[in-house]
Amino acid sequence: MTVLAHRVTASDSNDQLTRDALAVLQPGFEGTTAPAWLLRRVGEGLTAVGLFGRNIASPEQLAALTAQLRAERDDVLVAIDEEGGDVTRLEARGGSSFPGNLALGAVDDTALTRDVARELGRRLAECGVNLNWAPSADVNSDPDNPVIGVRSFGADTHLAARHTAAYVEGLQAAGVAACTKHFPGHGDTNVDSHHALPRIDVDLDTLVARELVPFKAAIAAGTKAVMSAHILVPALDPTRPATLSPQILTGLLRKELGYEGLIVTDGMEMNAIAGTYGIERGSVLAIAAGADAICVGGGLADEATVLRLRDALVAAVREGTIPAERLADAAARVRALAAWTRQARAAAAPGAPQEGSAPGIGLAAARRAVVVSGTAAPVSAAPYVATLAPVANIAVGDETPWGVAAELAALVPGTGSGVFPEGATATDILTAAGGRTVVAVVRDAHRHPWMAQALDALVAARPDTVVVEMGVPQAAPRGALYIATHGASRVCGAAAAEIIARA
Repeated sequence: MTVLAHRVTASDSNDQLTRDALAVLQPGFEGTTAPAWLLRRVGEGLTAVGLFGRNIASPEQLAALTAQLRAERDDVLVAIDEEGGDVTRLEARGGSSFPGNLALGAVDDTALTRDVARELGRRLAECGVNLNWAPSADVNSDPDNPVIGVRSFGADTHLAARHTAAYVEGLQAAGVAACTKHFPGHGDTNVDSHHALPRIDVDLDTLVARELVPFKAAIAAGTKAVMSAHILVPALDPTRPATLSPQILTGLLRKELGYEGLIVTDGMEMNAIAGTYGIERGSVLAIAAGADAICVGGGLADEATVLRLRDALVAAVREGTIPAERLADAAARVRALAAWTRQARAAAAPGAPQEGSAPGIGLAAARRAVVVSGTAAPVSAAPYVATLAPVANIAVGDETPWGVAAELAALVPGTGSGVFPEGATATDILTAAGGRTVVAVVRDAHRHPWMAQALDALVAARPDTVVVEMGVPQAAPRGALYIATHGASRVCGAAAAEIIARA
């Protein structure tokens, strides 16, 4: 399709077609206050705004920002990618107060998952956020998955399904719409869709029995939104990724699964789409396929992007690529969700924080998720924490701190620490540690050969080494004490530090 070069003028900026095109966009922006261009577009029909870590400095600032947006439109959807655990925007600068999905799955207490999600939702609602691009319903069946991992409740389909449902129920009980992702399931991939187009080569029976079960549970639980995945699933559509596939979005999700809520795309600037189709053509194809909302703004966060996408959609309708009723239907679903969030905001009781502020339900959950093997004598002197740090995936980001060094130093004064990237060796760590006990902190050691080699050499040279795995605990336990936290959030680090300090 050729996108017509069209620029809407002031005279037609409020026509219904243009308002519908704006309504289906979920753009981002730079800064901690809403820029004038964004407020202007909200006034013209933009119904949703996406927030990222760069937009958030404190709960008070976030509440002021959302109030600024609502002064333009009371029912504006303010969306955020706040999974808790490793993927946090609300606490991007300090680490999350909640464990992520894998930790909750490891505990396997759906009441706990529901309560954690409700408390997370309460905090979001308190700040004026009413749409959360969470939970991840992906079944992490491929342990080498570079982008899902601890964001999944686990590799067991039915465990993932019951916790996905509990999370949806808890979040929406707080008046925040859940957006279950990444349909039809991103767990069985070993490619990150931020960089390239992943492919899932399994048969239809496997998809139905594994990938789709958690999404069915989310739909039954009443999830208000579902996010599509930028993945190719040949058993469903051999040519187009799910986000652009009528067979997957309309045929499977709408017709076969009976889902009536909002369908949101994953970020359109991700290379799986932008690198192949471009964001304008990709957005047009997504709406035509059955998507209702276009998520963009993680990397492209300016007015020009909004105008490019708005104009591409308007042009596509005018030239017949998208039926006018399809865009109108998508915009209507966005507005319906906006109306629900306004009603939910009024109906949801404010509620008190779960389990008080100290320790809080997040730390309590993280403590329950820790699995320990091996024995070790109490740390008799300040240890040395060596964090073997892989490159963070884009979903997690590299701005959020992780590990146990700060938490352990608070419990054992004098604790030393260092960060060791790929290429570092056990000799480097031992030289830095001197005679101190080494606490080696890793993330997905099974996916990083350099990390596994360094650990093996460390344990061979110093059998008293403590190992803390903060990713998927796929590798065999090693070290005098081995602690699997099932996630790298701040509270997971605090739970591990408590064990080390009293070991």
